[in-house]
Amino acid sequence: MNDKNGLAITLFGEILMADQLARSRLTKALPKGMELSHFSVLNHLDRAQGERSPAQLAKTFHVTRGAMTNTLSKLELAGYVHIRPDWDDARRKMVAISPAGRQARDAALAGIAPMISDIVQQLGEERVRSALPILRELRLRLDDES
Repeated sequence: MNDKNGLAITLFGEILMADQLARSRLTKALPKGMELSHFSVLNHLDRAQGERSPAQLAKTFHVTRGAMTNTLSKLELAGYVHIRPDWDDARRKMVAISPAGRQARDAALAGIAPMISDIVQQLGEERVRSALPILRELRLRLDDES
């Protein structure tokens, strides 16, 4: 294995391990019954400040429509999202975060924020800030290839 391959493998190994550890810690900090996928969708809908179709959400999260439908069904059952028919095309649906969903998202954020802030403080704000452009570019390049 040449040096370039070794560097790439080490980089992706670290990213994958950090992802696994972060997901595990975040899941433990979420309110009881909330999954990381639920929080992610609620957070996206809150930040988007508008409706999205299940297909748009599936594309955003790089999951199948079936997986997104399953997540949205659970969120709707909990009262966290409103799902309505698309008035322009009755075959499609539109999803919006509900007030209860916004409260659940805020509670989840309050639960995970101390952990995330602690990690940033331990690493140092300047080091984290300097890593963001590289991580963002890596994400964008990976997204272009999907």
